[in-house]
Amino acid sequence: MKQKHGKKPAVNPAFYIMVIPFAILFFMFHTVPFLQGIFYSFTDWKGYGVWHTVGLRNYIQFFKDPAMGQTYGFTIKFAIFATIFTNVLSLALACGLNTKIRFKNTIKAIYFLPYMLGTLIIGFVFNFIFGNVIPQMGQALGIETLSTNILGTEKAWLGILFVTVWQSMAFNTMIYLSGLQTVDQDVYEAADLDGAQGMTRFMKITFPLIAPFFTINMVLSVKNFLMAFDQIMAMTGGGPGTSTTSISVLIYKRGFDGGQFAYQSANAVILFLIIAGISIFQLKVLEKREAKVN
Repeated sequence: MKQKHGKKPAVNPAFYIMVIPFAILFFMFHTVPFLQGIFYSFTDWKGYGVWHTVGLRNYIQFFKDPAMGQTYGFTIKFAIFATIFTNVLSLALACGLNTKIRFKNTIKAIYFLPYMLGTLIIGFVFNFIFGNVIPQMGQALGIETLSTNILGTEKAWLGILFVTVWQSMAFNTMIYLSGLQTVDQDVYEAADLDGAQGMTRFMKITFPLIAPFFTINMVLSVKNFLMAFDQIMAMTGGGPGTSTTSISVLIYKRGFDGGQFAYQSANAVILFLIIAGISIFQLKVLEKREAKVN
């Protein structure tokens, strides 16, 4: 007689064993603190001692605080420029690396190296370069523009922008490169027969086919740059004055050093809502574009 076997489980239990511990850790160290931050945003807690609920007072004060306008203005400007430069340069670099060039793998490794280093480390290194190496070179060459530490001037944000774009290009380039490698070469051969070359071939064929990868990079870039923190703390600390103070830097300084834990928790909640709203909007717009292309 044939033995009756029970039904196999729909999902292998090994997958649950791998996923559940990480889900628990994520909930404990990410979700719980996030919910606590939302709760404290409705209180007057300073980060220590007793606290009382104050309703929407922190959120109302947020819209009256002049520092918020300056900080959000700088952060949004920085995110826009960083997103544009990072994606344009990364896409151009990926297109170059996708061709048949010598030492391609070595060049990939060199370009990916900045991403492997910590942002704080890179920030401190460039802080030294901008503060010592470049001014000395400028003085030796007699170039007045290079003789001054840019991080101590009103153009300090340009130095931060340069370093941020340089480091961020590595990840975005790899995403674009993976997208370019999914394009069937037969498509290009057909385009060559039709006479499509250069920018025409890129705009009509290549870019539409890697649109999903463009969407990923755009959403991640805006999110990351709106939360810029490490590079600013390492290079300027938010200065000179408050000219390079991003939202995350302001939350850290006033929340932990300024005794405004609850108030800055409200600021963090608003930042989260802004980032979530922008990300959803980007996904909707870019996905519609992908649908039209397909």
